[in-house]
Amino acid sequence: MRIIENKALLLNLRNPERVSAVIPKSKILADGTLLVNWGLDEAQVLKNLRIRDVPSPILGHYDWPGIYKPFAHQKETASFLTLHRRAFCLSEQGTGKTGGVIWAADYLMQTKRVKRVLVICPLSIMQAAWQADLFRLVMHRTVDVAYGSAAKRKEIIESDTEFVIINYDGVEIMEREIAAANFDIIVVDEANAYKTAKTKRWKALNRLLRPDVWLWLMTGTPAAQSPVEAYGLAKLVNPKGVPPYFTSFKDMVMTKITQFKWVAKPHAAQIVHTVLQPAIRHTKKECSDLPDMTYVTRDVELTPQQKKFYNLLKKQLIVKAAGEEVTSVNAAVNLNKLLQISCGAVYSDTGEVLMFDIKNRYKVLREAIDQTDHKVLIFAPFRHIIDMLRDALVADDFSVEVIRGDVSMHKRGDIFQRFQETADPRILIIQPQAAAHGVTLTAADTVIWWGPTPSLEIYAQANARAHRTGQKNPVTIVRLQGSAAETHIYKLLDSRDHDHTKLVDLYKKLLA
Repeated sequence: MRIIENKALLLNLRNPERVSAVIPKSKILADGTLLVNWGLDEAQVLKNLRIRDVPSPILGHYDWPGIYKPFAHQKETASFLTLHRRAFCLSEQGTGKTGGVIWAADYLMQTKRVKRVLVICPLSIMQAAWQADLFRLVMHRTVDVAYGSAAKRKEIIESDTEFVIINYDGVEIMEREIAAANFDIIVVDEANAYKTAKTKRWKALNRLLRPDVWLWLMTGTPAAQSPVEAYGLAKLVNPKGVPPYFTSFKDMVMTKITQFKWVAKPHAAQIVHTVLQPAIRHTKKECSDLPDMTYVTRDVELTPQQKKFYNLLKKQLIVKAAGEEVTSVNAAVNLNKLLQISCGAVYSDTGEVLMFDIKNRYKVLREAIDQTDHKVLIFAPFRHIIDMLRDALVADDFSVEVIRGDVSMHKRGDIFQRFQETADPRILIIQPQAAAHGVTLTAADTVIWWGPTPSLEIYAQANARAHRTGQKNPVTIVRLQGSAAETHIYKLLDSRDHDHTKLVDLYKKLLA
């Protein structure tokens, strides 16, 4: 298949009449080859006729707007999605699949196939990922986040906004309004949230899927825990590819050992692959054009208790700062207090520890972990938080080890070696200053910061544990933030400015 002058496709087929009979804008040439107009309608017909490797005209007829140049695999993703009304994007976290989806939707808008897009995603990435990427890539489109009161959500959904972003629970709450708004494309990010077809969440989404609605499900880890997790996802995109009842699918992919134990059948992976179609997938290892490190920010909502203490401490610091000179030392100490509250455990002047509910931040941490098949490093700055995280992750059946200041050098060496060379532990929680230098941990390609460190040196060195010689994949740095203090610290780290005066200026800005 060749592209001719960016206008037509030249095909060499055994039976060109089969194609020319259903595509008016086509012509059989004297040598028996077939010339077909390179339009979206024609490309979709060729795809439906099972002609392989049909390129979407987005590759030749689209300007790829935005401040970033698309990677080759993002163009391939966009091409694939524009040819499939229902499809999976199964690319790994950190491969830029959001960009591919945005460009695909924008092209369909440009060609008048669709008018409005509903993006369903976790609360943590509504603004930090989706809204930010839409502003960067398709700044000519209108974008809004349907979050807050029911009245606010209703107003946004019923408006003419082209891209509306909403969280999972918001779909259930606003189902009637969404159905009436007639969105043309529904995109679900981190679609594992819809793996169970019996949930209210799944049923609400399924009721929104009119025959003419485009549906693109995005997840880098489909059926990560068990083959049966593919059922709910497949039933949305490829309902004819799975049995009508879950129990029948479970019998296809699982063998019952005891009353409470099931194991995957030898051919379960192939069945999962078959039912999760049509799909496109890129791994970070395959994407040679990716940068060495990708930074991802996830927003975390502080609990009411955290907000109360954060604001109370901030007021106290404002009063204190008014009566004394702010130095780099007291700025660092007071900033640290605000960061402690944000992370979930604050230390009093007498050494006592006040613990907060970390369920919001832990939920977002799990979202990031569940988006990778590889090992994970978690950097958490405070000891009590490290213990809470370890206990929560172990309770969720993850294999976890911890490195902090009181772990002996001999034990550290053993943990590092097992992390690098064996399947367990999958997750390593590290106090940044305890293992920021000299250690190679390239078995992980995902680094998660539970909260930031104000030290540029520690931050850069900690990220370098995974991003160094021996790493086979691009590294994804996931940063959790829930307060102004954390947001500003990350901005300071991004600027690579570690001047003490900048820390003082930041502190004054937070208290302004």
